[in-house]
Amino acid sequence: MTDSPSRYEQVIAKLREKDFRLTPQRMTVVRILTDSKDHPSVEDIYSRVKSDFPTTSLATVYKTLTLLKQMGEVMELAFGDGCSRYDGNNPHPHPHMICIECKAIVDPGDIETLGQLTRDVAQKTNFQILNHRLDFFGVCPRCQDHD
Repeated sequence: MTDSPSRYEQVIAKLREKDFRLTPQRMTVVRILTDSKDHPSVEDIYSRVKSDFPTTSLATVYKTLTLLKQMGEVMELAFGDGCSRYDGNNPHPHPHMICIECKAIVDPGDIETLGQLTRDVAQKTNFQILNHRLDFFGVCPRCQDHD
């Protein structure tokens, strides 16, 4: 029995398949996104890449994010404050729990009824749903402990 490829290996294989350059910086951005559970911002990713590659530009991170978004390998979570966060670990529609105090973003795990909800909404509205986003806003346990 062989192990299935990691999320990182899957994304790298798709980049290779499409003949995109695999620079060490690009591979590091992919590693950060696919390993991250905390939905990093561009600034978070940039600071992590810069620690290994000090000459990396912010433009390199943006270009890689744009490419990965176009390929459907990263989901951008844009917020009204102009700060986006990125999910490369699970780039498919799924709910997010967002703390209004510390801005932490947590995936609650698989929600079985989300698929049914999507089908119900499509049927009721006659929309062809191409994508969706479901965010729950509240106060995380860590911030609740500080109250």
